[in-house]
Amino acid sequence: MAFCIITDSASDVPESLIREYNLYVMPTPVTIEGTDYFDGETIFPDRFYELQASGKEIKTYHINQYMFYEHFLPYAQRGDEVLYICFSTGIAGTFNAANLAYEEVKEEYPDFKLTIIDSKCASVGYGLVVEKLLQMQKNGAPKELIIEAAHFYCEHMEHAVTVMELEYLFRGGRLTRTSFLAGTVLDIKPIIIVDENGSLKAVEKVRGWKKAQNRILDMVGEKGKNLENQIVAVVYGREMESAEYIKQQLKERYHVKGLLEGRIGCAIGAHTGPGILGITFLNETKDEYDRWLND
Repeated sequence: MAFCIITDSASDVPESLIREYNLYVMPTPVTIEGTDYFDGETIFPDRFYELQASGKEIKTYHINQYMFYEHFLPYAQRGDEVLYICFSTGIAGTFNAANLAYEEVKEEYPDFKLTIIDSKCASVGYGLVVEKLLQMQKNGAPKELIIEAAHFYCEHMEHAVTVMELEYLFRGGRLTRTSFLAGTVLDIKPIIIVDENGSLKAVEKVRGWKKAQNRILDMVGEKGKNLENQIVAVVYGREMESAEYIKQQLKERYHVKGLLEGRIGCAIGAHTGPGILGITFLNETKDEYDRWLND
């Protein structure tokens, strides 16, 4: 019997992390021109953004109950215990579908233990949580402490995000036509966070892409805690040059302990376009957990 930490592909965890820990990542579905694809399994960011740029019709939907049942069943059959860090309920219905599937599996395997945590995070916000939990497990932390830490990290994860193009937010109904037209003319970039309910929320507007990048960097200093001892995550769609600037500034300004780099996949990229850039970090740390994060 093993204790297994798993997640879904909306966490945008990097391939290097998946390989290092043999992490199981459940793929998020996306429909392109009526054909179903699975994020990180049958479609990957570069190809996805090519199709998006060509004007293909793209729709996303969360992992449904049947899919979750199929993902959970092998663990139940092996007698493993599972901790699943889940995409925020403020953005998708993943958490409820996962719980329904768990109840279904338990009808066949009553002893199956699965802890599902609503991360109230997006993208590498909970990808970074998963990275910390896997490192704690690697260093011998007991599962009860890992589960406790999972709740703490999800509750204290900050997101500072901006997007280059307003077009995709407008297409998805997240921006009015007036705001879209005015913002495009004035080169307005929104500054977006994930609020206490796990929902995406635009909190500021700045003019110009470089100012937007510097604003999300400033937010790290305003909200971050103990940054010199933190692994901070940077995520982007296709803006690699901007991501490199962000990483350099995080090192120079805040002397962060390390960086986790992710690519925005279909689950979020479908609604933001390729010009998305974000930083995730903790606004609080705890020595009780940090001591298990040393290499």
